[in-house]
Amino acid sequence: MKSTIDKISQISPDQSVVCIIGNDIVPERLILSKSEKEYAQRQLTNKEEFVFINSYNKCIYIVRLKEGQNHYKVREELRRSSYNLRKLIKRNNHTELVITSENVYNEAVLDFAEGLLLSFYSFGKYKTKEEEGVKQNFPAMLLLHGELADSEIKWLVELTNAVYFTRDLINEPVNHLNATMLAGEIKKIGDSAGFKVEVLTKGKIEALKMGGLLAVNKGSVDPPVFCILEWKPSNCLNKNPIVLVGKGIVYDTGGLNIKTGDFMAGMNGDMAGAATVTGVLHTIASTGIPLHVIGLVPSTDNRPGGNAYAQGDIITMFNKLTVEIGNTDAEGRLILADAISYASKYSPELIIDIATLTGSAAMTFGNQAIAVMTNAERKYIDLLDECGKDVYERIAELPFWEEYGELLKSDVADLKNIGGRAAGAIIAGKFLEKFAEFPLIHMDIAGTEMLKKDDYYRLKNGPASGLRLLSTFLKRIAADYSEKK
Repeated sequence: MKSTIDKISQISPDQSVVCIIGNDIVPERLILSKSEKEYAQRQLTNKEEFVFINSYNKCIYIVRLKEGQNHYKVREELRRSSYNLRKLIKRNNHTELVITSENVYNEAVLDFAEGLLLSFYSFGKYKTKEEEGVKQNFPAMLLLHGELADSEIKWLVELTNAVYFTRDLINEPVNHLNATMLAGEIKKIGDSAGFKVEVLTKGKIEALKMGGLLAVNKGSVDPPVFCILEWKPSNCLNKNPIVLVGKGIVYDTGGLNIKTGDFMAGMNGDMAGAATVTGVLHTIASTGIPLHVIGLVPSTDNRPGGNAYAQGDIITMFNKLTVEIGNTDAEGRLILADAISYASKYSPELIIDIATLTGSAAMTFGNQAIAVMTNAERKYIDLLDECGKDVYERIAELPFWEEYGELLKSDVADLKNIGGRAAGAIIAGKFLEKFAEFPLIHMDIAGTEMLKKDDYYRLKNGPASGLRLLSTFLKRIAADYSEKK
């Protein structure tokens, strides 16, 4: 559950308010006493990050925008300010909170509200009692004041709703969310948002001969699923669909190449790509984005059960390529490869896969950038980069040179599923490219999704990395199509 969002045209004297300002002048609309106004003015002159005034019947929070930065950085600093204020706002137990602005850019109220909503999230589903002495509530209602279009507020509502349930899915333990259960949740979300969901069970997957998904599933007692999500409105602007593919490993032990030490911790979140694809479909369907978009979610757990696939096995994939298994902990690329080759049946304009795929990506970029590889036209990657800056889910491109693909050669099969320690993230991407008959963007979110601590409003234990980026990217593609008509 999160705050309800609405807009208002006027602020009453007794309402608690967050006011975002672009200079050091205290706005008259805040209706402060003389001493309160003087205090606020002194604090602003001293360049404090924010000013807090606790009046008798209301609270006032004044947030000063930082100067001398790129616009996208200013927007991010404002979202981070909301994270820094979240505990104070919770302690004050507001029933409702107004967010307004003065002398700032148009989207400032929306950016602050977005950061605040994402900062309020918590996963307390399985707690049977509250922590002793702790009573902190987020406002039941956020009231946005300013010249805001209904469509902008709708986008904020649906996007943050999607982040919330995506985080919920990522945080669910595998004993409450195996592959079949994940498919059930995706179906519920599709029914709610208005996109179609078809779930292929094990018999159909076997008939399709998806050798990668079936191999990874061999060590599990639970069957695999393959979910097909589709949003195709009557007014869609694209002739060929955009296909999103999300990795749905609901738990990754590493298989027979079992993870050691604490590397298995948090592996219930290895299906973050699948959850993110579901969240993106929800956002574009709920807001009516006029694009034909298909989501593909192959899902299983990866366990070392009695008949688990083993190092040295040779499997035949959906597209008939044979793969020598060099490591059973390189399982994500196997299920993604089947889905990527399955995507060819739709003759897509573009395929985008998103996955917590390699430790190499995390080691290369840490939590600051999504590792991206592509063979698609530059217009797509340029737009993705631009959208990444807007929502501050930035991308960093790795080379996709053909020489990296040479490292996947096998003596006994068409290719191996690993290529050695060097350039691990790139080699994983090159493996996936072998199965893509249409332009591919590969997004490795291992670094930005698997967080050890909060990265401001990107909270640890499942920030839903890439959801806001891909949703905005598709929205912009639709806008570009519309302009060309």
